[in-house]
Amino acid sequence: MTRSRHGTGFEPFADDAAVRTLGALTFENGSARIALHGTCEITRDKAGLALARELRRTAEAIVAALEAQDLPEQIAEPGEPDERTEPVRNPFA
Repeated sequence: MTRSRHGTGFEPFADDAAVRTLGALTFENGSARIALHGTCEITRDKAGLALARELRRTAEAIVAALEAQDLPEQIAEPGEPDERTEPVRNPFA
């Protein structure tokens, strides 16, 4: 994984495989969406501050990636066809 401009090593929307884990919170990269799973406890100590800064860097990288693109109003939900899909003749029919 290459380093991003924001120093996170996580390039938002760059692939469908990269994962970034902060504490028990996981960012799953995708070309159309980023999924977050898990929990995150930010403690009131230096470790909590470091975690909060990493969360901020990751969020800033995601926002920067979105701001750098010409975005549609909304993308299709998973499993729904998007505008680019076309019917294909069934070769087995």
